[in-house]
Amino acid sequence: MNGDEALARAAEAGIHALRIPTPFAVGRVNAYLIEDDPLTLVDSGPNSGRALDELQHQLAARGHSIDDIELIVLTHQHMDHLGLVDIIANHSGADVAAIDKLSAFVEDFSGAAARDDEFATAVMLRNGISEDVVQALRQVSSAFRAWGGKAHVTRPLADGELLELGDRELRVLHRPGHSPSDTIFWDERRRILIAADHLIKHISSNPLISRPLGNEDVSPRDRPQALVTYLASLRRTREMPAEIVLSGHGEPITDHVRLIDERFEMHERRAEKIYGLIAEQPRTGYELAQALFGDIAVTQAYLTLSEVLGHVDLLLADGRAREVADGEVVRFQASD
Repeated sequence: MNGDEALARAAEAGIHALRIPTPFAVGRVNAYLIEDDPLTLVDSGPNSGRALDELQHQLAARGHSIDDIELIVLTHQHMDHLGLVDIIANHSGADVAAIDKLSAFVEDFSGAAARDDEFATAVMLRNGISEDVVQALRQVSSAFRAWGGKAHVTRPLADGELLELGDRELRVLHRPGHSPSDTIFWDERRRILIAADHLIKHISSNPLISRPLGNEDVSPRDRPQALVTYLASLRRTREMPAEIVLSGHGEPITDHVRLIDERFEMHERRAEKIYGLIAEQPRTGYELAQALFGDIAVTQAYLTLSEVLGHVDLLLADGRAREVADGEVVRFQASD
């Protein structure tokens, strides 16, 4: 089954992909219209006039408008997925459903995102990114925040519960890693999984180091091990008998086991490469990122640092690396 056939089969089941433009390098985001009772929209796209116009146009092609939406389901906290939720809910009166851990974050999106930036600042400085790069990235991040938006969650969801629509049941499954709030929705009868950014066919979902939901006082010394968490989530998803996985970007996945195995191998190779670098000499996280990726754009500094630290965490967990304080920063070196 190829991608077009998978989309056609999903459409036969009443699930329609809506490809919404974003201002980000990742390109269009996939929202999903579920024609059921209630009429349901999974994710919304970013908060922009272009995204709203495109969403309205694609809904109209299905014979609907944003005023018809009765339920909005959020898959996670990133702005390209939730920016229009409040606008749609205010127009239509739709309920907003999200994993319970996410409610406080989206109801105070601007404040929560600002606190995330403060946490990211501390992580970057501790791992060798210079003050000028950090401040430049904070300015960019602050400007980007406008693409997101708050939302009032009227229907908090528990991990493992069934979200019941008229003609289907969707199992709510918390799969943190790419973000702390990643949630996937499993239609067991149809073997269709709405996975959003938990698994993407053409790119590896970067487990971004994020402040834990509900923890205002976390120290950068106690930062979450996002990649370790993500790989554990992928192992659980690998065991699911899904035939179609609908992603947050790009094409559907029709062989998720093979793809997940490829991702495991990729992360193992990256960890080995980083081990080789720290075996040569102790390095900060940012020095490792530069050794791997060369010159790094300001906008990519935290993304690449998160990727490197994730693989360092794998080495730390295996006892093959250790963290050594060097003044205000930390370096990583191979264990003896």
